[in-house]
Parts: sequence; C-alpha cells; structure tokens
Amino acid sequence: MRNWIIRILLLPFSLIYGLGVSLRNFFYSQKLLKGVEFDLPVIAVGNLSVGGAGKTPHVEYIIRLLKDYLHIATLSRGYKRKTKGFRIGSGTDTVETLGDEPLQFMRKFPDVMVAVAENRMFAIPQMVTDNPELQVVLLDDAFQHRSVMPGLNILLTQHRLPFTRDWLLPSGRLREWRSAYRRADMIIVTKCPDVMNQKDRQKLIEEISPLPGQSIYFSKYGYGNPFGIFGEGEIELKGNMNVLLLCALANADYLADYILSKVNRLRRLEFEDHHLFSKYDMSRMNEIFTNWKVEDKIIITTDKDAARLELHHDFIRKHRLPIFILPAHVEFFEEDKDAFEADVRDFLLSFKV
Repeated sequence: MRNWIIRILLLPFSLIYGLGVSLRNFFYSQKLLKGVEFDLPVIAVGNLSVGGAGKTPHVEYIIRLLKDYLHIATLSRGYKRKTKGFRIGSGTDTVETLGDEPLQFMRKFPDVMVAVAENRMFAIPQMVTDNPELQVVLLDDAFQHRSVMPGLNILLTQHRLPFTRDWLLPSGRLREWRSAYRRADMIIVTKCPDVMNQKDRQKLIEEISPLPGQSIYFSKYGYGNPFGIFGEGEIELKGNMNVLLLCALANADYLADYILSKVNRLRRLEFEDHHLFSKYDMSRMNEIFTNWKVEDKIIITTDKDAARLELHHDFIRKHRLPIFILPAHVEFFEEDKDAFEADVRDFLLSFKV
C-alpha cells in the first residue's frame, strides 16, 4: 500500500519526465534529430529500466559467441569513471579510469578491444581508426542512445518485473514509455526461473505483445564455483556455510535467492548500482562480518563489484577478509539458444554496407 501511495505522489514528476522523453523521441521520428549508421555491424544491448536486467552478462554471451570468428569490440559509456572522453582500455586501467563493466570485459576478454566514451557516435570512427580490422561493435546499455542507429537492437527485460508492469521514473524504473519496446529487433526476458513451462512463457509473450518481426527469447543465470578475489582457488557453496553478500547491483534478489538455496544463512550488505566502495563502507563490512557470531562464514561478491573492491586491496589483505567472487553467466533455454544464436549470425551474414 505504501509503495502505491509513493507512486501516486511521484506521478506528476513522471509525467513531466515522460513529456521530455516523448519530445526527444518525436524529434528522432520526424528526422529533426538523426541517428548515424555505420558501414560495419553494430549490435546494441540495453533495456528500458535503470538497471538490473543483466546487460553485462548478455554482452559477454555475445562476445563468446563471436570472438573466435570476428574482430569485435565493446563500447560503453564507462559509468562513474573519473576520466573523460574517448578511451581504449589497457592493462594499466582501473575502475576509476574505465568503469566497472568495461574493466570486467577487458579482464575476461583480453583480446577484445574495450572502449568507453560519452559520445558513441564519435567513438566508433575512432575505434575503427585504431583497429582497421574491426568487424563488429557491441554497444553496452545503448537502447536510449539514439544518436547511433544499431543494425541489431536487443532489448532486455526482467522476468520478475517486465517493462509491461513498470512505471516511468521517478515513480518507477522506466527510462522511457513502455511503447519504446517497438524499436527492438529482439526482446530477451532475463533472470527467469530455472524451470518455465510453456503456459508461463506464452502468458508473458502475450503480455509483451511483440510486433511482427520481433523475436522473443528467455534466459536465466548459471553460476560457477566462487573463487578468491585475489586468484585463490575455487570453493563449493555448502549447506553449513554462512554468507555475507556484498554487492552494489540494481537488483540482487535473483542472486540472493540462488546463494540462499545453497547455504545455511545469508546476510545482505547492499549499495546502489555501480557504487564506489568507500573506506567507511569497507570498515562497516568488516565490522558486520567480524561481529557475526556464526561459524564457516565467508563473503560473496560479484565480478562487477570485485572490480571496485580492487581499490581496497590493502584493506582486504590486512584484515584477511575471505572474499570470494561468484561468477555468473547467461544460459538460454533449450528452445531459445539455437534460435537466438542463429538470428545473430543471420544479421551479420546479411549485413550490407
């Protein structure tokens, strides 16, 4: 009831925000503002909400799909980095110079060009200049960045809270009106439960109501064994363990549910998405963990959070904090995997300058 009251109170601000979004989209639809097309394939991955749909793991999925056959690169804004302008990632970069998600791409795929820029329209030509062999650009979180017209526009939406049930900012989490889904070529329903029957799938497809030509796929997360934040070996989550989950994600419920299904007890220490952990945050985490009167306790974090925790390497070492990274990856349901990959390949094979 309280959430509904807050939403109603914020509704006038959402309408003002929505008016601005509508005006901007009108300018693009009337060609008063024009997006730029490029003579190489550009694939955009994004969502309508402010986060939590799983963009980064889905970009990683596409990287793994293509990297052995094509020269590919990722282009992100580099959210919350302290540098400005166009930048290509290198071995000397940190989360402060590149941003957490681009740094994650670079660490996992050292042979793939990773670039950041506020203006992606000007960044792509610079990337091609630096790497003339470049064949495909993956735009991370670019559904709203209409200055670039991608050849393939992939929209993600969460299973638990699809865009069809969400509200415009600030009363909800949508960055655009729900109708913006019409710009997508593909829609992926993410973070699905491990088992989905055909009735549940069909109900959600009908709710989204895809346009002719729009494909819908369903994906979920798979998790590997946690490994030490400084490269220590893997461990297995077991029923006697007690876990403090440290994360700064838009929505950690899916992750927390998985961990809780494997261990004895779970505590959560959460921050806003992309939060840069401060010295105070680290001291607070250490105090919570130290004063937790349980045995067999560890700290679990994510790949993205680990990139930001690196800034506190000395603190973690000094206090001997047992922090482990839980690796996550995207898994498409059996009936979706081959179709999704075939559609991506078909786009690339049919691309014409």
